[in-house]
Amino acid sequence: MSYQHQYVDGTRIHFPVGKVVCIGRNYAEHAKELNNPVPTEPLLFIKPGSCVVPLQGGFKIPTDRGSVHYEAEIAVLLGKPLSARPSEEEVLDAISGFAPALDLTLRDVQAKLKEKGLPWEIAKSFDGACVIAPFVSASTFADLTDIDIRLTINGEVRQDGNSNLMLNPIVPMIQHMAANFALQAGDVIMTGTPAGVGPLNPGDELVLELPGTSSFSGNVL
Repeated sequence: MSYQHQYVDGTRIHFPVGKVVCIGRNYAEHAKELNNPVPTEPLLFIKPGSCVVPLQGGFKIPTDRGSVHYEAEIAVLLGKPLSARPSEEEVLDAISGFAPALDLTLRDVQAKLKEKGLPWEIAKSFDGACVIAPFVSASTFADLTDIDIRLTINGEVRQDGNSNLMLNPIVPMIQHMAANFALQAGDVIMTGTPAGVGPLNPGDELVLELPGTSSFSGNVL
């Protein structure tokens, strides 16, 4: 794979991209805006590492499969493996960095799959379906329950959230994931999106940021 994890200072992380473990409907307002019930337990799904692309330099979206929705999320990079039921200390030690990212969804395709009770992979795991900016070192963040995430498109703020609004906070979320399947160095955790999702279009100019920490520009090619 050509894409490698990257820190803000430009250094590359030596392990390759692993799987991308995602949690759905982790912000109550986002669940409501799509008329979805708020889950009573974490709703997990996985994207392959092959769908990851960098924000920098721009990225492409499918133009022949219906609406492509953006979902801005805080991405967590793991630098050490986790399995079984890790302690809070083990989870914190395994986290290597944080980055603003986009979970892209073929919304029309997903709606049809949901109507039939079918899995979402076709709508969530297409090539380029996970767009990630460079990571900031985990040591930058003293409180993982207070991380901002913001997406601006064509000069308009579309999403503006904070990890304190998550139904499943970052550390317990990763503990739950590791209790269900082993996590490896190079895996990325996508922590859910706040309200404000909507369609992307070719030519859109984006600013994706963890306000106060990192800010990156990109565009839809």
